Amino acid sequence: MNIGVPKETWPGETRAALVPDGVRRLAKQGAQVQIECGLGATIGGADSDYAAAGASIATDRRALLASADMVLRVRRPPPEEIEWLKPGAVHISFLDPFNESELLRRLAARGVSAISMERMPRITRAQSMDALSSQNSLAGYVAVILAAAHLPRIFPMMMTAAGTITAARVLVIGAGVAGLQAIATAHRLGARVEACDSRPAVEEEVRSLGARFLKLDVGDTGRSQQGYAEVLTNDQLLRQRQSLKRFCAQADVVITAAQVFGRRAPVLLTAEVLDAMRPGSVVVDLAVENGGNVVGITAGEMTERHGVKIIAAGNLPSHVPVHASQTYSANLTALVEEFWDGSGSFRMKADDEILRACLVTHAGNVCHGSPSASPPG
Repeated sequence: MNIGVPKETWPGETRAALVPDGVRRLAKQGAQVQIECGLGATIGGADSDYAAAGASIATDRRALLASADMVLRVRRPPPEEIEWLKPGAVHISFLDPFNESELLRRLAARGVSAISMERMPRITRAQSMDALSSQNSLAGYVAVILAAAHLPRIFPMMMTAAGTITAARVLVIGAGVAGLQAIATAHRLGARVEACDSRPAVEEEVRSLGARFLKLDVGDTGRSQQGYAEVLTNDQLLRQRQSLKRFCAQADVVITAAQVFGRRAPVLLTAEVLDAMRPGSVVVDLAVENGGNVVGITAGEMTERHGVKIIAAGNLPSHVPVHASQTYSANLTALVEEFWDGSGSFRMKADDEILRACLVTHAGNVCHGSPSASPPG
C-alpha cells in the first residue's frame, strides 16, 4: 500500500501529519510511504530524516495524492484537491464532519473512504488513536502560557524583601481534556486555580490536579456515554452565566474550554460578565474554533474590553508543532497499525466499533455514523 503525506496548506497550520518515527513504524509494516518535499520544515524535520526512516520524497503534490492508496494529513483537504484523490483511496484527517456536509458529499462522490479523527470513540481500545484528546491537551497547556505572557503580574506567590506577592487567581471553565491540562499547568506555575464544569462527576478529577471545584447551581446536568457535556437548556445557561459573573470578577485569568461535542460552543462570557472583570485580567477562549465561549470574538485576534485582554488565538497546538506533530503522528500510526493485515493493506472493516464511529464516507456513500448522513428510510 502506498501512503501519501502532503504538506499542510491551511493558514497558520504548522503541524505535520507524520514524523520520521511514524514513517519508520509504517515502513516496518510493509507500507510504501511518500511524503511531500518540506513536510517537516515547521518542526525541524529535514527531508533527509524522512528518507532515512524509509520514505520517498515527492516534489509534485498532485502526483503524490493521485498515486496514494491512503492519504494522511492534519486538516481537511481543499475542495480542489478532492478530484486528485484516487477512487477507492482512504483519507484520514480532521474533517469537521459536523459542519462540512458538502465536503463529505464530494469525498463520497469521488469514492474515497474518509475517516474523521474528531469522531474517534473514547474507548479503551482506541486510546492510542484519540487525536482530539492529544491535541486538546496541548491546547490547554498553550492557553496557560499565553495567559501568563499577557498577564501584568506573575502566577506564583513569592516572598521578597519588599513583601509578599500573592498568587494569581486562575479560573478554568470546562474540565474536559483541554481544561484539565490548563488546570494542571496553571497549578504547576504556582497560581491559585479554581474550575467549574456543568458535569458534577468531574469534581474529583479537578481536585486531584490541585484546583478548587466551584459548584454552579444550574440544576440537573449530565454527560454522554463518551464523557462529553450534554447541551444545557436556555434557563440553565442563564443560571450558569449569573454564577460565572461573580467568579470571573475575582479572577486574574479566565480560560474557557466549555464545548459540546458536535455543536457550537455555548456563549458563557457575555458582555455583562466581561464588564465585571478587573482591568488587567486576561481571558483565553479555547473554544474559538467552534464559535467561542466569549461573546463577540473573532478567531485569530486578541482584543481588549475595558482593560480586559481577550485572546482568541485558535489552533493552539500549532504553537507547539514539534510535540503536536509527534502526538498526532502517533495517533495516526496506531490507527493504521490497528487495521493493517499481513498482506500489507488496510482492512476496511466497516462493522468494527472504531471504524463504525469515525468512518464518514465509504463505497460512494456518506456513512450512517456521520451527522451529514441521511436518516434511515
